Amino acid sequence: MQTVESIIIGGGPCGLSAAIEQKKKGIETLVIEKGNVVEAIYNYPTHQTFFSSSDKLSIGDIPFIVEESKPRRNQALVYYREVVKHHQLNINPFEEVLTVKKINNRFTITTTKDVYQCRFLTVATGYYGQHNQLEVEGAELPKVNHYFKEAHPYFGQNVVIIGGKNSAVDAALELEKAGAHVTVLYRGQDYPNAIKPWILPNFESLVRNEKINMVFNAQVTKITETSVQYENDGHTYEIPNDYVFAMIGYHPDYTFLQSIGIDINTNEFGTAPVYNKETFETNVVNCFIAGVIAAGNDANTIFIENGKYHGGIITQSILTKKQTPLES
Repeated sequence: MQTVESIIIGGGPCGLSAAIEQKKKGIETLVIEKGNVVEAIYNYPTHQTFFSSSDKLSIGDIPFIVEESKPRRNQALVYYREVVKHHQLNINPFEEVLTVKKINNRFTITTTKDVYQCRFLTVATGYYGQHNQLEVEGAELPKVNHYFKEAHPYFGQNVVIIGGKNSAVDAALELEKAGAHVTVLYRGQDYPNAIKPWILPNFESLVRNEKINMVFNAQVTKITETSVQYENDGHTYEIPNDYVFAMIGYHPDYTFLQSIGIDINTNEFGTAPVYNKETFETNVVNCFIAGVIAAGNDANTIFIENGKYHGGIITQSILTKKQTPLES
């Protein structure tokens, strides 16, 4: 069993930022990551361009400089690797946390490789690893995907995209460019305001020119091996289909959070973990959350550009707590 002062679960930008802030203040910190650093960004589509500018994505006082106004996925991967090397962060990659138990004021963390103890724990696992469920018949078929990587395999194929936000629009543009026959089914009445403004005009042009079939007020009802059925304005339609991309959003791993003892609050505003907004400490003493996980289902309120500051706040909380006896 290894003992460290502080453990951060998750090696995304917000987890790395927290690790940097803790190291700066002399807190012995270990990051445990089930993949490699910034695994979620690695899993983004290969063509992905960020919504934010590079300066807003920078962490650890290391400038993120690119020629373009907004960086691409591959540029971000290079940048965050260099940040880890510069700050010489203590990271255990390809190690998944299985259980977290708090015993005698210490967290005991069991992973796929070892067992650890720490006084302070920060959960920065994001939400991209858990897709929202598509509750329709046929949603479990192998042809149904919840993540889009690249378009080439779908050349000449009939592809249905479920959803109408950024991930859906991005995928539709790439698929159409690669020669797929694309239909987008969105339950909303119009394009959401959150769509990146520099891609919407191109998408709308393709829809007007019938390069992409866009259907609003569409509710998917059934998926078969060869078709997708949906309802629209009281009518039922069935279209030929080879592949489905259900781009309907993602959410934090609430089951894991609850296993630690973190309370989950569900109300009219959505579902999210319970924590102190001033310290990011949860109802479990000495257990903090950082990054987009704090937003729960409302992932449009916390991004890398503001979640990266959580680490500094958490670090100050830890420094204050170190001056006091161990809490129960």
